[in-house]
Amino acid sequence: MLDGKTILITGSTGSFGKRLVKTLLERYKPGKIIIYSRDELKQF
Repeated sequence: MLDGKTILITGSTGSFGKRLVKTLLERYKPGKIIIYSRDELKQF
């Protein structure tokens, strides 16, 4: 369902967001994941 798709995740530098990104990468093959957060220091 998410393979090859572009996924935008807002607020993804928190604990839930980090887990969501990890799960997406383990279970699917998204084309692109865009992480949006106001706290740019946590984006890695």
